[in-house]
Amino acid sequence: MILPLNTDLADLGALGGKGLNLAKLVRAGIPVPRGFLLASQAYQDYVESNRLRASIARQIELLQTDDVAALEEASVSIRAMFSSGRIPDKLEDSLRQAYRSLGEPPVAVRSSATAEDLPDLSFAGLQDTYLNVQGLSDLLKAVVNCWSSLWTARAIGYRTRNEVSHDDVALAVVIQEMVQAEASGVLFTSNPLTGLRSETVIDATLGLGEALVAGLVEPDHYVVDHHHGVVREKILGAKTVAIHGKEGGGVATHRLKPAGRQALPDDQILELSVLGQRIAALYGFPQDIEWAMAGDRIYILQSRPITSLFPIPEGTASEPLQVFFSFGSAQGLLDPITPLGRDAIRLLFAGAAGLFGYAETHETQGVIKMAGERLWANFTPLVRTKIGSRIFARIAFLVDPGIVPAAQALRDSPPWPGGLRRVRLATIRRIFKFIAPYLRQFATAARHPEGRAEKVEREAEKTLVRIQSRYISANERGNSLADRVAFFRSLTEGFPNAIPIMANAMGGMLPLMLLISFSRRQTGSDALALAVTRGLPHNVTTEMDLALWEAARTIRDHPGELTYFRDTEANRLAAEFLAGRLPPAAQKAIGKFLKQYGMRGLGEIDIGRPRWREDPTHIMQVIKGYLMITDPGGAPDEVFRRGAESANLAVEELAAVAQATIGGAVKARLVRSASKRVRELAGLRESPKYFLVRMMGTMRSELLESAQDLAARGILGRPEDLFYLYLNELEALAAGRERDWQSLVDGRRADIARESRRRQIPRLLFSDGRAVYEGLTAPEGESGVLIGSPVSPGLASGSVRVVLDPAGAV
Repeated sequence: MILPLNTDLADLGALGGKGLNLAKLVRAGIPVPRGFLLASQAYQDYVESNRLRASIARQIELLQTDDVAALEEASVSIRAMFSSGRIPDKLEDSLRQAYRSLGEPPVAVRSSATAEDLPDLSFAGLQDTYLNVQGLSDLLKAVVNCWSSLWTARAIGYRTRNEVSHDDVALAVVIQEMVQAEASGVLFTSNPLTGLRSETVIDATLGLGEALVAGLVEPDHYVVDHHHGVVREKILGAKTVAIHGKEGGGVATHRLKPAGRQALPDDQILELSVLGQRIAALYGFPQDIEWAMAGDRIYILQSRPITSLFPIPEGTASEPLQVFFSFGSAQGLLDPITPLGRDAIRLLFAGAAGLFGYAETHETQGVIKMAGERLWANFTPLVRTKIGSRIFARIAFLVDPGIVPAAQALRDSPPWPGGLRRVRLATIRRIFKFIAPYLRQFATAARHPEGRAEKVEREAEKTLVRIQSRYISANERGNSLADRVAFFRSLTEGFPNAIPIMANAMGGMLPLMLLISFSRRQTGSDALALAVTRGLPHNVTTEMDLALWEAARTIRDHPGELTYFRDTEANRLAAEFLAGRLPPAAQKAIGKFLKQYGMRGLGEIDIGRPRWREDPTHIMQVIKGYLMITDPGGAPDEVFRRGAESANLAVEELAAVAQATIGGAVKARLVRSASKRVRELAGLRESPKYFLVRMMGTMRSELLESAQDLAARGILGRPEDLFYLYLNELEALAAGRERDWQSLVDGRRADIARESRRRQIPRLLFSDGRAVYEGLTAPEGESGVLIGSPVSPGLASGSVRVVLDPAGAV
């Protein structure tokens, strides 16, 4: 149970986070105070030998995290039990020998928790540290006190709130020779506030770092540009308090007169910065480091990841500077994406690259990158040019209204040295070559909008059937995993076949943008122009909602089935439907809906996510909501009808505004003409994504056919595990390559589960590490106002409910 500080045992459960990191630092030659590790098994043995486990369980049973008094009472009781316990003789002898081998100097005794830090979960500071411990007797007491600090009121409450099992945690202990520090503090190898990877941030105080940790002192604050080796910023704190070790053990707090002197001279600031970067390189991620200086020597006391920083997209150098927008933010999917889901999107963009004359694969395309188990779109070539930044600032609301402020900032205050570039002639040629084939379709749609949407949708359906028939046989038994993987690769044809749909949609979207611009100039608002889009036909999402409303109306027409639906939970209804046991009218109506729209689902842009036909719980929740509508005026079809009527009124009102201007008659005709094209074609804006989602839905079904066989053969634990493999791995599996596929999947699931806990996702990332989290914000001076992205023009009032995950919302 006693391990040397340079142990090569890489076991978080045995050494705890602090012990594990210190061992790695020592092996790498980083200056760390001498010492040894007491493994977590010693804690377990102490608990068992003193029969504490059952007593602890009784104390924490039924504790509520908001009952501070009860938490404190339980903590006092548990810690008293630890204090009255006895260290087993064998362990005490081992501690005595290890302490003597150090020469019995004053030591620091530090807790090392075995729970893992996560993006939103940090166990740092929850357990106790004892400084300047002298003599074996005090060392043994400090060890027991460290163990018992696993049960402070704060630690118990923190674990309970974050659903960390109390049974799964233990505590290792780090015993190190005490550094009687003249100065100490913390170092961040990247700026923790901005994310900037080129800056090291150091907070330093005089004496031991406990004064800084406890918030008793205003430290010095240094910012170092470690790329250029210069101190960029120095703010000297008052440093009126210092903690030092006492003779005989323990520490004392001293008051200092403000002297205005630096805790660290500049040369040691730079030395410490270099050491910090060496440690960051060792771990491959920015670090939060505790340090101390005695004499002219710097010691590292602890290093741990800065879990609040968002990772930089993989394979991206900090220079030249690049900018990435969150793909998930634009798609309303902030959760991590499955590995095969990421490759699906990368295949789409590889196909899109071909439209510009670039021969790329999903691995070589440069637009979509991965970071934090999510996807990021590299927009640098667009926003680095003068015209591109202006265009993007204008259309950003179509991508994600939340990035509008960031897009405007990139236009108005470009972050690149030398400012914005001009568009190269070669780029203009590539863009024109891309646009040219679709100009005819756009022009045809704009000239003859009537019936165009229906024709586009019919052509899209034929294209889907044609792609599928090329790879998949009508006889399912004849389709191998290799066939289905080849079908999956056909996603490179997704954008080439979806863009013609968008070309027709632009026949309505460009007139809408002109109407918006006109409305803003004449009325000071875009509300009138946006009102033209109410009750918009040919919108697949609206059509889907109306189809689901029809299913709900069918159920309402059968009183017995209506009662059954109202009284039954959505998950039970979903299970009954899948088993074919819903009441007849409901089974038929919902089956009809899912036959047409069952390939859709929550987070549907990720092919690894379940579709409604696999789990229709969400659909049952929506139907139950529809069945609660008692006001005929609130029925979706009636709302849609009224929306269409109000859109016609808005057209006439906007035309009247135009009529009142110079050349009003001509402008009014143009407003009506533009509005007609908006009404006929703008609804197609949803159709390109719908086309791609249908492709993915069909591919998912095919892949699941093979995945069920793999699960039955024990190669995968369950069919859904297939989506936790990347495409190249899937091809290797199809080729019969042997590997522990399940272990690979389990690791990926753990990575995604860890990243799922991250509570803030940037909308914008820079390759130097800076991250922009803010979206739309309230105007300055307005308090109590929340700004969001509106769904449609108009006013609504009522109670607000916060939904963190639509999958569980009812």
